Amino acid sequence: MTTTELIPAPRSVEGSARHAVPIDRDTTLWAAPGTETTERWLRATLGAALALPLRPGPRDAAGVRLLLDDALEPEAYRLSAVAGRGVEIRGGDPAGVFWGAQTLRQLLGPEAFRRAPVRPGLTLGVPRQVVEDAPRFRWRGLLLDVARHFTPKDGVLRHLDLMAAHKLNVLHFHLTDDQGWRIEIERYPKLTGTGSWRARTKYGHRASPLWEDKPHGGHYTQDDIREIVAYAAERHITVVPEIDVPGHSQAAIAAYPELGNTDVVDTASLAVWDTWGVSENVLAPTDGTLRFYEGVLEEVLDLFPSEFVHIGGDECPKGQWRRSPAAQARIRELGLAGEDELQAWFVRHFDRWLTARGRRLIGWDEILEGGLAEGAAVSSWRGYAGGIAAARAGHDVVMCPEQQVYLDHRQDAGEDEPVPIGYVRTLEDVYRFEPVPPELTPEEAAHVLGTQANVWTEVMEDQARVDYQVFPRLAAFAEVAWSALPAPGERDFADFERRMAAHYRRLDALGVAYRPPTGPLPWQRRPGVLGRPIDGPPPNA
Repeated sequence: MTTTELIPAPRSVEGSARHAVPIDRDTTLWAAPGTETTERWLRATLGAALALPLRPGPRDAAGVRLLLDDALEPEAYRLSAVAGRGVEIRGGDPAGVFWGAQTLRQLLGPEAFRRAPVRPGLTLGVPRQVVEDAPRFRWRGLLLDVARHFTPKDGVLRHLDLMAAHKLNVLHFHLTDDQGWRIEIERYPKLTGTGSWRARTKYGHRASPLWEDKPHGGHYTQDDIREIVAYAAERHITVVPEIDVPGHSQAAIAAYPELGNTDVVDTASLAVWDTWGVSENVLAPTDGTLRFYEGVLEEVLDLFPSEFVHIGGDECPKGQWRRSPAAQARIRELGLAGEDELQAWFVRHFDRWLTARGRRLIGWDEILEGGLAEGAAVSSWRGYAGGIAAARAGHDVVMCPEQQVYLDHRQDAGEDEPVPIGYVRTLEDVYRFEPVPPELTPEEAAHVLGTQANVWTEVMEDQARVDYQVFPRLAAFAEVAWSALPAPGERDFADFERRMAAHYRRLDALGVAYRPPTGPLPWQRRPGVLGRPIDGPPPNA
């Protein structure tokens, strides 16, 4: 394998980087049926960045050729740059061709990551190499929490572009929580009319005395959602929506007080929550609540064609249910053992409801505690244990353990690290993350759909803060999710750092406000803003 600066690392690269196939204004583009998304992306993105018209040309021209090859596996590609023959990208499916185009962009250099040419007329070259590649996992995800701090639509589209550049293919869209409801539901207009705005916002960890005393909020219209989903699909990214039940629901209750436990709380006095943590205000286990959320999900299913729909199912405090005569009557009526089984009943209801409509429920690992339908899947966030239990029970799993791949956790132990949360998770720590626990048998490990990095935005008030927390660690995570790496202790982090030197120039061209290897820049710090650092190595739970 020859030296390469590609991220994520491909399976194999053969050939010489000393000679190149030129790409210039005379380069043509031929696209076979089934490769239209990549054809459009190349003209719109590389064409704009490098002032290349990429005119249509014959298949035998020495330009760029795109075609499908059923000898390759799904999402696999083969990129060949040959003197006198141009560049050919073969994909096992349309997604494979698109991932090959992402590799082509990297091979052309950082200029290809800009939105307009900085050196018009420059002839670039693709090394005369053959790159053969395919992903390790089918689920290579990023969770973006837009409930705690809202990300406007253009910011979401930017995240999708950044995901595509790193060959990530699932956006887990965290749309609802105690602190805000972000998706328009036409039959329930107060969900956004009331539920999408809070009067003020805690600045820093919830123990911080600091507040931002101005309203914060926003939401996506249904046309915004359609645009986001279509934009993602053009980049072979699936958007999985999350609508939280029965906890993390104070914003919904503030909009529709009848959803809460009205016999123990004056729900009409509740507002969208303005601080962090887990609210005690949870959904009431009534038929009316079930019908309400069925109505919500009917509109969600119309907007999101994804196989999976995430319903949360985690961190549901039981205090109100214990005090509620109505909730206790429901427990007796259903023959349940207590409040924990009531939460499981809530989840199972929507498990069956989604299954009946040809979709699959996915939820946080707490949903295991009450038993699941056969097709339900689990996001293992509290460590590896939930994912191990789910895989052994025959359920599909996405591995996203908090201790390893929660990107809100701090990147260094230094005092300049802004709003330090959780364990130190360095670039190298993320690079040595292994999604498949070694104690799983091969049959059990086959249930690991893949892995996901989670971006919770309580202490990320704007795009620059999100960039700082996410990058460069997302590049390391993307390699873990895509590449066939050796065991964590045997991974060549020095080589990854070498390749990152080139990748930082790509991120610069994209305008990403990443954390520099030497530490935060002065304007990236947040002196005096309280965090919640945890000392020592994270548990391997």
